[in-house]
Amino acid sequence: MSTPSFKVKRGDLVKVMVGRDKGKTGTVTKVLLDRGMVIVEGVRSVVRFTRPSQACPEGKMAKNLPINISNVAIVDPITNEISRVGYRVNEKGEKERFSKKFGNAIERNYKG
Repeated sequence: MSTPSFKVKRGDLVKVMVGRDKGKTGTVTKVLLDRGMVIVEGVRSVVRFTRPSQACPEGKMAKNLPINISNVAIVDPITNEISRVGYRVNEKGEKERFSKKFGNAIERNYKG
């Protein structure tokens, strides 16, 4: 069985379309391919309580929970509006992602 692929990548700016965080925007920090979910910075933030330790003296840890990949939409970097994503070959012969609504290229923001 092959690994599923999604058009949302780590480092993309996305907007949440449904749920309690509807309308919030954030950067994708992790893509969970096997579950079809993404972790977005500042979305579905919760506080986990653990036993206090030297690493976490208060015992409170803030973390972001995953959200289904179908509940987010990529934001066009130039117009700051949501759009679908397509692939095309640019003038240099390289494959690039672009905004289908506006035609702008979507660059990878994540380095590493």
